[in-house]
Amino acid sequence: MARYTGPKTKIARKFGEAIFGDDKSFEKRNYPPGQHGNSRRRGKKSEYAIQLMEKQKAKYTYGILERQFRNIYKKANSSKGVTGEVLLQLCESRLDNVVYRMGIAPSRRAARQLVSHRHVTVNGEIVNISSYQLKAGDVVGVREKSKSLEAIENSLAANSSVYEWITWNNEKKEGTFVAVPERIQIPENIKEQLIVELYSK
Repeated sequence: MARYTGPKTKIARKFGEAIFGDDKSFEKRNYPPGQHGNSRRRGKKSEYAIQLMEKQKAKYTYGILERQFRNIYKKANSSKGVTGEVLLQLCESRLDNVVYRMGIAPSRRAARQLVSHRHVTVNGEIVNISSYQLKAGDVVGVREKSKSLEAIENSLAANSSVYEWITWNNEKKEGTFVAVPERIQIPENIKEQLIVELYSK
């Protein structure tokens, strides 16, 4: 499966929530897609279907493909701590996610593009791998030549999110990944225990 590039609203409707951020189209039609989407005749989901749905929601939210996601799970499973929490912490520590959280890009998809096009630096060095795992204390910034990009300036101007594990200096256009976030600090509505149960089978 290649990376999903289709309509975001269709995916948001599938999961019953705007997982990609504010979505006016989703607000108008917040029921599942398809000709029977608005019908009440929907069968009860099995335990496996619920677990699979949660895993797919996490993958679409963070924009991660199946093989990558499974590798992240294996890493989380072999780490100390609660597997589900570590799984989300690893997803949050990805460079593309932190670029999005800092407001440099309006979405994770846009953040991946900025990273792959070499507009982002980590500790002063250009990094073009969106899955790069950040460590506490790493400084993420916009490359000097890219600081005047209209897309980045517009995104920063529209950003009002504040996260306890990230600091941002708007003058320098760089921020610090202060620490790996605790589960309670991660705003995503994902039931990570269901994902762990699915992969544990």
